[in-house]
Amino acid sequence: MSPSASLKATAVVPGVGYAPAVWVCPRPELPHEGEPIAGGDVDAEVERFRAAATAVSERLAARAGRAEGNAAEVLLATSKLTLDRGWHRAAVKNIKSGISAESATVAAIEKFVEMFKAAGGVMAERTTDLEDIRDRVIAELRGENEPGLPAVTVPSVLLADDLSPADTATLDPALFVAMVTELGGPTSHTAIIARQLGVPCAVAAGAGLRAIEEGSMTLVDGAKGLITVDPDPEVADAAVAEAARMAEKIAAWSGPGRTADGVSVQLLANVGDGNAARIAAEGDAEGIGLFRTELCFLSAATEPTVENQADIYASVLKAFPDSKIVLRTLDAGSDKPLAFANLDHEDNPALGVRGLRISRSSSGLMERQLDAIALAGEKAGRGEGAPTWVMAPMVATLEEAEWFAGLCRERGLTPGAMIEIPAAALMSHDLMKVLDFVSIGTNDLTQYAMAADRLSPHLAYLTDPWQPAVLRLIDMTCKSGRDTGTPVGVCGEAAADPLLACVLVGLGVNSLSAAATALPGVGAQLAEVTAQQCADAARVALDASDADGARAAVRELFGLE
Repeated sequence: MSPSASLKATAVVPGVGYAPAVWVCPRPELPHEGEPIAGGDVDAEVERFRAAATAVSERLAARAGRAEGNAAEVLLATSKLTLDRGWHRAAVKNIKSGISAESATVAAIEKFVEMFKAAGGVMAERTTDLEDIRDRVIAELRGENEPGLPAVTVPSVLLADDLSPADTATLDPALFVAMVTELGGPTSHTAIIARQLGVPCAVAAGAGLRAIEEGSMTLVDGAKGLITVDPDPEVADAAVAEAARMAEKIAAWSGPGRTADGVSVQLLANVGDGNAARIAAEGDAEGIGLFRTELCFLSAATEPTVENQADIYASVLKAFPDSKIVLRTLDAGSDKPLAFANLDHEDNPALGVRGLRISRSSSGLMERQLDAIALAGEKAGRGEGAPTWVMAPMVATLEEAEWFAGLCRERGLTPGAMIEIPAAALMSHDLMKVLDFVSIGTNDLTQYAMAADRLSPHLAYLTDPWQPAVLRLIDMTCKSGRDTGTPVGVCGEAAADPLLACVLVGLGVNSLSAAATALPGVGAQLAEVTAQQCADAARVALDASDADGARAAVRELFGLE
């Protein structure tokens, strides 16, 4: 790429990185199709395959034990997927047909990759995981080094076609000062973990990224999604200095969340377990805006008992004994199947039986989970001054909201719903008549509103939460909230974007929930603007014709260009 040439990508994590470019270590060369077993010993080849897969899984699990939060969850999930019985059966069958463990691994993984691609929706996310597992197992079988992050000793800008969840989760932000991927999307594992780490990041840069040579001085502006090769050093240094100034403000910020003129905005944490909740409680989070309860279900062959569930939930509730906590009921299906509840096959699982729909089709599943949540509140010692808020995912109709609200109130729980289906936004005024709060899930709301797979790098420009169509659905929901006196929160990845957070507050959002590490950046940005400036930002964003235009208009309004 020529000096000072720029490349536009999808902005994910704000901040600026300037350093020599490095590329991820190459993936192993895949074996020829149908490569025969050396020596012909089928049983020994099956054992060799199983040993390699086990070794890879154990290494990933060990890395999960040293990580925390989303990073630990992703590594542990990848470790379990490495030993998944489905693709193992396919691989062993291939080996017994006479082909090598390497070829058998490729063929088995390819079968499942094609299945997931055909399913579409969030199932597509698992293809990156599967291909990463394939490459790690092949490297182990050959005695080669695992592919992935390069060994660097100086600050570098990391470039990749796409980063595996395992690599992103163990990235050292002190050495990798920015990251850019050719593929990916704003809600991919790479983007989510980059936010957690606070590493400036842009994704979906396209094939043009390949023109950047290793060692080229590269400037990455994560807020603009702009990558510049060999920029003017003075310009680059000034951009880095400005980013450092903002980083100092972020480091110095402490809650609670409020605008420059004192308007309160609750800043809450997204968590998946008790450990993540305790870490959030040690920081600036004012409570929990999204507790993903499904994580205790996903690896279970049978439904956990009420008592077992209650113990898990109580470990989260105890971290914030007197603060707001919002639990999301079972959000499974699609890319998170349940062995004991899901249908065997769905042609389009992203539009199928997921979230609330699973609980309604499985007799007693919702009732038992709500019993466990109520019991957890007792175990955690939460009193009337700290009510337990519970929201259902994938609510689409008033009848569903009424059914869920009734079950919650029978147990003394505060009922709410996720607004992540356009129908729910359109019906929000009616839904709020029977609910006590709502929380907007911008990841799925964007996907469904734009009819675009949120994990497709080719559609990243559509699955951007800055899309005016998505903002108008949020605006409609907030107006319903004002009319009915119902609190409206946001718990999607949009809540972690400091600039977009100002727009959301301007639209009328009362609380923002994101990874705990993202909250100081959001809080520091809100502290620099007034409520009126947020309202002005919402207006110009709503009036824009596309996501880039909305983002640029707000940056100009705030004097950030």
